Amino acid sequence: MSPSASHKVVYVALGGNLLIAVVKFMAAAYSGSSAMLSEGVHSLVDTTNELLLLYGLRRAAMPPDPLHPFGHGRELYFWSFIVALLVLAIGAGLSSYEGVVHIARNKTIDHSGANYIVLLVSMLFEGSSWRVALGEFRARKGKLGYFEAFRLSKDPTTFTVLLEDSAALVGLLIALVGLAGAQLLKSPVFDGIASVGIGCVLAVSALLLARETKGLLIGETAHPAVSDAIMAIAAADADVRIANGVLTVQMGPHQVVAALSAEFEDVLSTTQIEACVHRIEKRAKVARPEIISLFIKPQTAKVWRDRRRAIEANAHELEN
Repeated sequence: MSPSASHKVVYVALGGNLLIAVVKFMAAAYSGSSAMLSEGVHSLVDTTNELLLLYGLRRAAMPPDPLHPFGHGRELYFWSFIVALLVLAIGAGLSSYEGVVHIARNKTIDHSGANYIVLLVSMLFEGSSWRVALGEFRARKGKLGYFEAFRLSKDPTTFTVLLEDSAALVGLLIALVGLAGAQLLKSPVFDGIASVGIGCVLAVSALLLARETKGLLIGETAHPAVSDAIMAIAAADADVRIANGVLTVQMGPHQVVAALSAEFEDVLSTTQIEACVHRIEKRAKVARPEIISLFIKPQTAKVWRDRRRAIEANAHELEN
C-alpha cells in the first residue's frame, strides 16, 4: 500500500470519529445513558488514535540521519503501539468503569429517542469509514485470507483503522441492544451492561493491536516475497555459485533491510566480486523498492546452514 493510501484511510477515520464523538457526548449529557457516554469515550479515543497515527506517518517519512542510518520507519510502529495502549487503558477502562457505576446507581435513561438517532447516524459514519479501510485492506491483501493478511501486514495504519472501525460498529450494536433492553424492560441495568460490553470489545481489539504492533516494533521479517526476489536475482547472476539464503528485517511499512548469504565463483577477483555485489543490489532495489539496504556476505553453504540451525535451535528453546 502506498503512503498516500495510508493517509487517506486515517484522514477519513479521523473526520468521522471527531464528528461522532461530539454528537455522542451531547446525546449522553441529554439522556444520561451510560452506553452512550462509553461510545463517546470510544470515539474520542479513536480520534486521538488517528492523530497519533498521522504523527507516526510523518515521523516515519523522515530521511536517514547519522543516528538513524536506516531511517525512522519504526516511529510508526511505536505510535501504533501507543494507540493500542490508549484503547486498552482509556477506552476499555473508562467504558467498563462507567458501566459498573451505572449498574450500581440504576439511574433511569431520559429521551431515549435521541440516543437511537445518534446511534443510527454513528453507524452511517462508522460504516463509511469502515468501507474505505476495508477497500484499502482488500487491495493490499491480494489472495490472502483476512486474518492471514492481518498477521502479515507491515503497515499498521490500515489494519488499525479497520480494527477500530469494526470494534466501533460492534460497540454501536451493543449500545443499541442495551438501550432497547433498558427501555423495553424498564431496567437501566441493561444500559450499564452494554457499557461493560463495549469495554470488553475495546479490550479485545486493543490486545490484538498490541500483539501485532509489538512484533513489528521489535523487528519482524519482511514479506517472503522480498526474500524470494533477492534469491532469484542472486541465483541468476553468473558470478554467484550458490545463493544460500536471505535474512530480512522490516524497518517500516515501506522500508526493509536485507542480508544475502552467497558463495561466489573461486576464479573471481575482489574487483569482480565487488561488481557482482553492486549488480545484485541494484537489481534487487529495482525489483523491490522497499529495500533500503542490502548487505551481501560471501559465505559457504555449510556456514549458512550452521547459522540457520543455531537460529532454529534458539527458537525451539524459546517455545519450550
